[in-house]
Amino acid sequence: MSPTRSTHSRSHPQPRRRRMATLAAVLACAATAWVGSPAATASPTSTTALTAATTAPAGGPVSPALITTTAHPGNQVALTFDDGPSPQYTPQLLQVLKKHQVKAVFCVVGEQVEWQEATVRAIVADGHTLCNHTYRHRDLTTVSPAEIEADIKQTDARIRAAVPGVEIPYFRAPYGNWGQSPAVAANLGLRPLSWTLMPGDWELPGVDVLLQRLRDGITPTGVVTLHDAGGDRQQTVDAVDRLIAEYKAKGWNFDLPSR
Repeated sequence: MSPTRSTHSRSHPQPRRRRMATLAAVLACAATAWVGSPAATASPTSTTALTAATTAPAGGPVSPALITTTAHPGNQVALTFDDGPSPQYTPQLLQVLKKHQVKAVFCVVGEQVEWQEATVRAIVADGHTLCNHTYRHRDLTTVSPAEIEADIKQTDARIRAAVPGVEIPYFRAPYGNWGQSPAVAANLGLRPLSWTLMPGDWELPGVDVLLQRLRDGITPTGVVTLHDAGGDRQQTVDAVDRLIAEYKAKGWNFDLPSR
């Protein structure tokens, strides 16, 4: 995804001009292909979205199939956290994950990123993976493909304003209400990331109950969705701390989702 930089010798002007002419031809072909692409024909719905469309590069089409497995087989489980970042609970989770040497996926909301850029940078600095979780946590059930595309691009741009050039391999629809978003996200190079277990940590059932729900629902190669924002998430932090220690002691590994 990063542009390749080339160095031209100043002592050979003729080869330089030939190389520049070749480069111009390649760029012209690329521009023609882009004009006909779905991403180019969709009209952003706002000035902000238009800016995002030019600053959040697409990674190229990938499969629109929902991801529900880890990258590797066996007794593996992936931890994912939605709706953040939070100034209170995300840093605590980062400390827990660092203590246990576990990497996770953080599905961040664009308007949360606006005022928590430092926390997003901390997530990336600790080696975790980011996921686009829309700009305002909007239900996408009846949203048009053009609006979904503008939202995804705006959110990617907001994330990259905090962490320039960061990879964002996944997209997750709020509430699991995907609508037409899997195909749109895939066309932009983002894999739709679903889950096999969401234990309802927002219900605040107590750490012991939440931990038991996790034990009951975790299966090999499963993807777990918890939350690091949107309310009191102290139970989530404490349950994750205990879960990782327990499952590592049983020989399980904590993996990232498949890509």
